[in-house]
Amino acid sequence: MKDGYIVKDITYGTPTEEELKSINLYTRREFKADEVYVFTVILCDNEIDREFERFTKNALIKLSELFVGKTGILDHNMKSENQTARIFSCEVEEVKGKLTSVGEQYCRLKARAYMPRISKNNDFISEIDSGIKKEISVGCAVSKIICSVCGENMKSFHCDHVKGKKYNGEICHYILDDPVDAYEWSFVAVPAQKEAKVIKSLDFNERGGENNLEDVLKMLSTDETVTISKSQTKDLLKFIDDLKKQAEDGKTYKEDLRKDVMKYCSLTDPQFDIKIMDSVTKKMNIEELKSFKKVFQSKVDKTFPVKPQLLSSCEKEKKKTKNTEFKI
Repeated sequence: MKDGYIVKDITYGTPTEEELKSINLYTRREFKADEVYVFTVILCDNEIDREFERFTKNALIKLSELFVGKTGILDHNMKSENQTARIFSCEVEEVKGKLTSVGEQYCRLKARAYMPRISKNNDFISEIDSGIKKEISVGCAVSKIICSVCGENMKSFHCDHVKGKKYNGEICHYILDDPVDAYEWSFVAVPAQKEAKVIKSLDFNERGGENNLEDVLKMLSTDETVTISKSQTKDLLKFIDDLKKQAEDGKTYKEDLRKDVMKYCSLTDPQFDIKIMDSVTKKMNIEELKSFKKVFQSKVDKTFPVKPQLLSSCEKEKKKTKNTEFKI
């Protein structure tokens, strides 16, 4: 799952001597054991979750490295005032005798986090100890999202298999592998809700920028929280700017079509109320306008056939020589 939880701890939040050394690697001054509060967090595991996705064990191992030093925040709200804790150690733990639904050894990503014992955090620490603050959700990005049915990487190709649907008796799910970043981990109220999900990354450059538009649109059209980097934001803004220019070109083309339809309509039937046609054409799409133009233009061509004003040299010659043998 991508949702996790805080584990009960018999240390009552007091770090060991070795843990304190690790914690002080992140502090500006040396903290004493009674100045910090520590707790254990299960970040995620390799079981199929509510979204029919699961991490591989190798992915968890990579995440155990990426999550060290990452900040714990509230509800994935990436504001500095929402920073509450920091992970100082992380490891993959195998739970003996427990298998996943796909028959693999059950593994989970276990982390140790700390926060300073200051007045601001007193209530928060009490909520952790009392079990009120318990649910956790992680934010990370992976480069491989593999379909369990066909093995295709959804980052580069979208197959027709649907997550949660059975194929040959097996439930289709996505396998998350090769993590590239771990953004943060959050305290959330109800991780079962849609907002408590892995924050997926949109990597435009992975498949050539705009060529990855289908993936981007699919992710943006869901209810999931999506995090993109500064360079990706720049790419997205450029793409939007290009779309605006194309839209302007499309408006110009549509307006020209509309004027052509009105022109051919008035030529076909001069008594037709042009104001009505103006109102009607404004509601048409491009395909409808093209169809109307074709019909009206065809009628105009029949009513006013095009006749050349100049004779070709061949026709002139024929006209000169026509019946000349009877001239005296």
